[in-house]
Amino acid sequence: MDFEPYRGELVAFCYRMVGSVHEAEDLVQETLLRAWKARDRYDPARAGVRTWLYRIATNVCLTALEGRGRRPLPSGLGVPSGDPEAPLRPALDVPWLEPFPDARFDVEVRGDLRLAWVAAVQVLPARQRAVLVLREVLAFTAAEVAEQLGTTVAAVNSALQRARAALVGVGVAGAGAVAEPDDPQVRAVVQRYVRAFEAADVPALVRLLADDAVLEMPPVPLWYRGSRDYGRFIERVFRMRGTGWGVRELTAGGQPALAAYVPGPGGGHRLHTLQVLTVDGGRIAHNVVFADPRVFDAFGLPGEIPAGELRRER
Repeated sequence: MDFEPYRGELVAFCYRMVGSVHEAEDLVQETLLRAWKARDRYDPARAGVRTWLYRIATNVCLTALEGRGRRPLPSGLGVPSGDPEAPLRPALDVPWLEPFPDARFDVEVRGDLRLAWVAAVQVLPARQRAVLVLREVLAFTAAEVAEQLGTTVAAVNSALQRARAALVGVGVAGAGAVAEPDDPQVRAVVQRYVRAFEAADVPALVRLLADDAVLEMPPVPLWYRGSRDYGRFIERVFRMRGTGWGVRELTAGGQPALAAYVPGPGGGHRLHTLQVLTVDGGRIAHNVVFADPRVFDAFGLPGEIPAGELRRER
């Protein structure tokens, strides 16, 4: 039996459940190992291979989530800061939510991988989370999910109803449709943002922001709301790190993303952050800025780029 064709979608499933790509890959490895050991007991009359693998993966995830808190973003922990000069102290004891590296996995539907949706799902109890993802994202039937979870169809339907209500309560109605990174309007906004960022033109950058734009920077627990505070913080960044930055464009969880490189002492550029953008209504509505080397590693980003190479990519 060949399980490899299912690896990418299983990683995406486990990521939706646990909020970490690195952990998701470990859980999928455990899933495939269990499947291989149990292959002689697989009964094709009861379920297809894909459904069977998801049953194993669901149980692996539920076991991993026992007694564990959620993976948050800073905006899920407290009120925004009004001080753009506040100390940038990382909270390394918090298991922060991570972005999903699109380029590494063959996953057809990515709207449900966007950060806001995955962060909201993290609030749900683990079994509700599993029901929501299996039913609404992966389109398994209620009977199939009941079999995967060892419960009844009525219990599945009840859990799905509670999960939907909980997401509405935190302002996320469902996986839904979002503007894709290759949407012409989205691309135009992102490219204008990149030009303003590389030019260190803060007023131009602020003009591209929604009035209530959010900026957050895990593992630093601070976050800012509003174009004014967003711009004041970016001014601080350029004051601290200098100008002449370079940017590589990519995608994360179906959202436009930017790998930001700060000028290095030798004339090249050094990786500083991965920024995941939400574009809404022709404006940047949200920017989650990651500075965790584990996130950089998941995206396969080079730590340094020689002088002139970023420009040659344009």
